[in-house]
Amino acid sequence: MTTTERTKTNDALWMETAQETLSVASDAIRRVSERLTPNFLKALEILDDCAGKVITSGVGKSGIVARKIAATLTSTGCPSVFLHPSEAMHGDLGIVEPDDVVIALSNSGESEELLAILPTLLARRVPLIA
Repeated sequence: MTTTERTKTNDALWMETAQETLSVASDAIRRVSERLTPNFLKALEILDDCAGKVITSGVGKSGIVARKIAATLTSTGCPSVFLHPSEAMHGDLGIVEPDDVVIALSNSGESEELLAILPTLLARRVPLIA
């Protein structure tokens, strides 16, 4: 097989992989759109009414997504910050103010670190989107 033939074979494989990846992603987006409930509208209302900043939080992969959400919100002019739940338990929870909104992300809903800060957030009556 010549170099040109190998390149064409690789190009075809890359193209097929890209198309399959985009197809899987678009199917996932469609499935999520079909699962939207009135809770989605409530979350938007909470965010729209936010007079303070949006605080995102999560651990592991959820934490990475939470950081990205905070960065994206900030770049669109919405004050936002990522709060690591472990750091929150050691003093950083002081960043949360009454006018803020917290978005808590968890894949399982059972992250010990995230669950540990919920009572404080609820006691402060900070709106929470989970």
